[in-house]
Amino acid sequence: MTTPKATTHVTQNEALIFERSQTGRCGYRLPALDVDETPIDELIPSNLRRDDDLAGVPEVSEPDVVRHFTRISTWNYNIDLGMYPLGSCTMKYNSRLNERVARIAGFANLHPLASERDAQGALEVIYELQQHLAEITGLPGISLQPAAGAHGEMTGVMIIRAYLDARDGEASSKRRVMLIPDSAHGTNPASAHLSGFTVKTVRSTPEGQTDLDALRDLCSAGDVAGLMLTNPNTVGLFEKNIREICRIVHDAGGLVYMDGANMNALVGWARPGDMGVDVIHLNLHKTFSTPHGGGGPGSGPCCCTKELEPFLPVPRVVRGGDGFKVDYDQPESIGRVKAFYGNFGMHLRALAYILTHGRDGLREATEAAVLNARVIAEGLTSDYERPFSDPPMHEVVFTDKRQGRKGVNTLDIAKRLIDYGFHPMTIYFPLIVQGAMLIEPTESVGRQEIQQFVEAMRAIAREAQEDPELVRTAPHTTKIGRLDEAAAARKPILRWKPEEKSATA
Repeated sequence: MTTPKATTHVTQNEALIFERSQTGRCGYRLPALDVDETPIDELIPSNLRRDDDLAGVPEVSEPDVVRHFTRISTWNYNIDLGMYPLGSCTMKYNSRLNERVARIAGFANLHPLASERDAQGALEVIYELQQHLAEITGLPGISLQPAAGAHGEMTGVMIIRAYLDARDGEASSKRRVMLIPDSAHGTNPASAHLSGFTVKTVRSTPEGQTDLDALRDLCSAGDVAGLMLTNPNTVGLFEKNIREICRIVHDAGGLVYMDGANMNALVGWARPGDMGVDVIHLNLHKTFSTPHGGGGPGSGPCCCTKELEPFLPVPRVVRGGDGFKVDYDQPESIGRVKAFYGNFGMHLRALAYILTHGRDGLREATEAAVLNARVIAEGLTSDYERPFSDPPMHEVVFTDKRQGRKGVNTLDIAKRLIDYGFHPMTIYFPLIVQGAMLIEPTESVGRQEIQQFVEAMRAIAREAQEDPELVRTAPHTTKIGRLDEAAAARKPILRWKPEEKSATA
């Protein structure tokens, strides 16, 4: 018989909970019945009962469970441990106060079908947040229904479609082209396509700006419904010709949708409505304190001009009489896009964030986000290729061009950064930049940590020249080393299967 190798010490390379299972172990026992036992046949029909005696479910004690998941949790990188150079896209530090507000019992336990009379506090939260977002964006029409960024984006494009159909009637069928810059987020063309538009690409200039001549040429055909633009754009630069861009599209009869993913660089300083933008979505989980990392809930409010307001989703929360009410009487609305009124817990966090900061605090947060990105830009320009020379906003893009001469690419640099204790930056996006490394520190990182990050990146640049193999084989300090991520994505193992016991000798 084969004797299993003895384990002489605790290993942090934790086995699966299934592999820790031992027959007969139990973490919880129900108390003895103190009433007459009812036959199971009278409680649950036979066709609804399991007949495998829970075979395959792990049998573990309570300490087994606690220690297993605690050990696994130590593998995780988290916002309480350090900075995320990939920025507000998923994780920046948000005050615990906002989490406490979201857990106030009267809000957290309020049933979504409660009557207007019993939900006045919640309706006031929604209404007040709408007012603040209208002021921040310069766009008076607000819906908090969309569940996250891409959902808010699609809602905005649907509003454009409904408005054009109402304005142009049958002639609107000729206006079915949505213009999207080549640096756009991938969700932009998806939202346009789902809303019935054909996508045409607007090229960027070598300086990373929207090419105005290309835009004018595309708008001359008479079939343009609108333009979907991110500002600052996805290479981290403010579109300095934004007013002219909006004028060109408006003169062609189209509307301008702005992707609000990068509002972390504008809040308190510039309002999209003042630039000529017609509709925008916001990411409350990027800019206004909703933790979205790891797949948590988001919120993507849609803001628009007064002219587009009748087309916003229903119901709308409005002020009425002595309180607030839910208004379904919006005949031109695109309809409901999410159950109830959106992700209400996210609204609470965002309102707490806005009220805590106030006008000056929001402006200061924007200043810090932009300053941090520019400090990194200045600190790394000597070691990494920077494709655009204009001062970046809240994020800066570099490439692996210099390191590539030694066979070190962007993925290698990102993996090596893990060994230095930092989460990797966004890599290979935007797509128009070869070997892109997009670094967004956000406002929640202090000078000391920014400097540590810069020094880590510079050390990796030196390693790429002096010992490229060290970088190419990173990470070296993690529980699991370099993975074949392409194979994992194409051939995922989604179900655990127990190993067959070896035959006895």
